[in-house]
Amino acid sequence: MADKRDYYEVLGVSKGADANELKKAYRQLAKKYHPDMNPGDKEAERKFKEASEAYEVLSDPEKRAKYDQFGHAAFDGAGGPGGFSGGGFEFNMGDMGDIFGDVFGDLFGGGSSRTRRDNNGPVRGANIKTSVRIDFEEAVFGCGKELELPLKDPCPKCHGTGAQPGFDPVTCTKCGGKGQVVFTQQSLFGMVRNVQSCPECNGTGKMIKNKCSTCKGSGYVTSNKKIQVNIPAGIDNGQSVRIREKGEPGKRGGARGDLLVAVMVNPHPIFQRNEYDIYSTQPITFTQAALGDSIEINTLDGPFRYTIKPGTQTDTKIRLKGKGVPTIRNNSVRGDHYVTLVVQVPEKLSEKEKEILRQYADTTDESEPEKKKGFFKK
Repeated sequence: MADKRDYYEVLGVSKGADANELKKAYRQLAKKYHPDMNPGDKEAERKFKEASEAYEVLSDPEKRAKYDQFGHAAFDGAGGPGGFSGGGFEFNMGDMGDIFGDVFGDLFGGGSSRTRRDNNGPVRGANIKTSVRIDFEEAVFGCGKELELPLKDPCPKCHGTGAQPGFDPVTCTKCGGKGQVVFTQQSLFGMVRNVQSCPECNGTGKMIKNKCSTCKGSGYVTSNKKIQVNIPAGIDNGQSVRIREKGEPGKRGGARGDLLVAVMVNPHPIFQRNEYDIYSTQPITFTQAALGDSIEINTLDGPFRYTIKPGTQTDTKIRLKGKGVPTIRNNSVRGDHYVTLVVQVPEKLSEKEKEILRQYADTTDESEPEKKKGFFKK
């Protein structure tokens, strides 16, 4: 016992660590040192067993109390804690299923070694995903769209049983009507008992010998149906609308799944959106910028009259409060509209216009603009 490391040190946790901290620390070590991830690595196997032994003790309140009081000596002569003895040991897998589900999931592409507990109760149907494309203004103010989708319904001939009328489903011979099969297999920790859904009857406990001629034994028929989708005001590109119980039908009396409609919004030629705010640019003339003027700015609500101050510079940004997109949760609350004023310099001038500008330049000495202190003055 003297050569054993402290269990808290093995897991890398403090003595005050709670159950969640212990489980998290052990899960990380189990993934890192699991023999299936480190084939032929004796050191990794040793560390895996060391971490497993530490967690097996510290995760049990009674054993942890003894260890905290007496250390490793608490288990001298008992073959190690919980059945650890030399090279072999056994586990109570009921407490370890969630941890090793993660380990084996990594090894075998997302699967799980947890014991399945399928039953013959109601099962909710799967969700269906689709998409709809709408215009920019429709996303801002909301709209209604009609979709036509192929949806399943219980077969009208067999009423969802899958059996030809006059022939009832029979009890599955493989699972005896339980919908589950039990098997044992050898694992790193000894023989493990597993329960899974019966592959013969797909967990229903029933088998169909005389299949319905309409649905071919599936219990469902597919037909195109029109679904009305209400798009809420303020929805953004990529967000989804959920329509309750318009998805796949459930099994054994379970509710239908939902229909998830992803909304794709067409871009606008003038407006850009960032969350609930709108951005746009507004061209103004040189004269309007210099003398000031009253102009019309295009907004989501239509033209808006705005007064430009004399001497307005190009790229001046103004804020039109409450002229943005309505929020989904409260349509009375809206974002803002930010407008960048861009002064347009005329590209072609008549001789008279040029002469007027020259006179203006001579009057203000504009030909030699005042050099402001900037980078080159420093």
